[in-house]
Amino acid sequence: MTTTDTTKDFLDFIAASPSSYHAAEEVARQLTEAGFSRQEENEEWSAEPGGHVMVRGGAVMAWYVPEGASPESGFRIIGSHTDSPGLALKPTPDFDSAGWQQVAVEVYGGVLLHSWFDRELTVGGQVLTKDGSRHLVNTGPLLRLPSLAIHLYRKDEFKPDRQRHMQPVLSVGTPETSVMGVIGNQLGVEPDDIASFNLITADAHRGEVFGAGEKLIAAGRMDNLSSVHASLRAMVGVASSSAALNNQDILVMAAFDHEEVGSSSRYGAGGPILGDVLTRTARALGANEEQRFQMFARSSCVSADAAHSVHPNYAEKHDPTHHPIIGQGPVTKINGNQRYASDAVTVNLWEDACRRAGVPYQRFVGNNDVPCGSTIGPISATRLGIPTVDVGVPMLSMHSARELVGERDQLWLGQALEAYLVG
Repeated sequence: MTTTDTTKDFLDFIAASPSSYHAAEEVARQLTEAGFSRQEENEEWSAEPGGHVMVRGGAVMAWYVPEGASPESGFRIIGSHTDSPGLALKPTPDFDSAGWQQVAVEVYGGVLLHSWFDRELTVGGQVLTKDGSRHLVNTGPLLRLPSLAIHLYRKDEFKPDRQRHMQPVLSVGTPETSVMGVIGNQLGVEPDDIASFNLITADAHRGEVFGAGEKLIAAGRMDNLSSVHASLRAMVGVASSSAALNNQDILVMAAFDHEEVGSSSRYGAGGPILGDVLTRTARALGANEEQRFQMFARSSCVSADAAHSVHPNYAEKHDPTHHPIIGQGPVTKINGNQRYASDAVTVNLWEDACRRAGVPYQRFVGNNDVPCGSTIGPISATRLGIPTVDVGVPMLSMHSARELVGERDQLWLGQALEAYLVG
C-alpha cells in the first residue's frame, strides 16, 4: 500500500473504532474477510494451517499457523491495545442540572482533561438488552463539554474538577431527553429494555491529514489504534503472501483491552488471554507441557504502543541525547527501570527488522527528571517469560482527545512489523 492508501485505511479504521469493542470486532471482520476463521473459546481449538481470530470483549487475538508448524515452532507476537483514555458513562448516566440534560461519566485512564472541552463527542461501546442480545453502538456527535467563558473564570491556570466539571451536556430545556433514550432509539428498543452497557466517549470528527512538507495525521484514539492498525496490516500482508509459507513460526497478533487502566482484567495483558491462546495453540499442535515451554523459549514479542516525539515547545522534557521526532521512523523504547521490556537482544531483533524493511528507526530514553509511562510489554514479558521489545510511532498530544502522528511513520511501522513476522 502507498502512504496515501495506508493513511485512508487507517482513518477508516479509527472511524469504525470509537471503542475497544468496535476495534476488536473491526479487526476480526477484516481478518475474516482476508480468510481467517473465527474461533470461539467454548469450542475445540484449531491450529489448522491458516489464519484464526478470537474476540474476547474489547480484546482480539489472531494467529496464523503455517503448514510446517509443529511443537518445534515458536511464536512471533505483536502486542498492542485497543482502548484509549476517555469519559466512560456511569451506570445511571442521565441527570439534569440548571435546566440542562447531562450525562454522568467517569474519567477512564490518563485523560488530558483540557483537550476534551469544546468538541463534539460520540458515545460508543457495547450494550446488552434484557433478551441477552449484545449490540455495538456508535451514536455519532451527541455530547459536548462546554468551557466556562473567560469572563467568568479569571484564574491563570485551567484545572477542571474531575467530578464537577467533566460531565458533558446532552440537551437543554428538554428533560424528557436522555442518552439512554437516544441509544435505545438507535437500537430500536425501549430504554427500559437496556440491561447493561460499557460505553465511552471519543472524538466524533474524522481524522485529518495536514501540514506543509511532512504530512501529519490528527485524530482521536491513535494511542493505540496506530499500533493495532499497523499490526493488522502486517498480519494480512504476511498471511496473504508466500512469506508465511516459508516460516515455521506461528504468527500472533494480540490486541488487549484495559491497558490505559493497568491491564488487570480478563481482557488485559495482565490477564490470561494471550497465555490461553498460545497454550491452546501449542496443545492443538500436539505439544506437551515441556514442549510448550520450549516453544515459548523460541518465541519473541514486539510490544507496539505510541512513543513520545520531541515537543518543540517543551524540548527540555526529553533526554538531551535522545530526540525522537515525528517523520523519522518508528521509535525503540528503552528504560533501565523496566518501564519498557526492551533489552539489547530484543532491540537488535527489532532494529534488524527495520533494516530489512528499509525503514528508519529512532530510540527513546526518558529524561531522568521526567517519569515515563509503561506498556503491555513488561506485563506480558513477566507473565510469559517471552523476550519482548517496546516500539511505537512517535506522537504528540498523547492522551488528548485528538492526537498527532506522522503519515510516513504509520506506514513504516506496518512495514517493519511485517518484516518482523517474516523473520
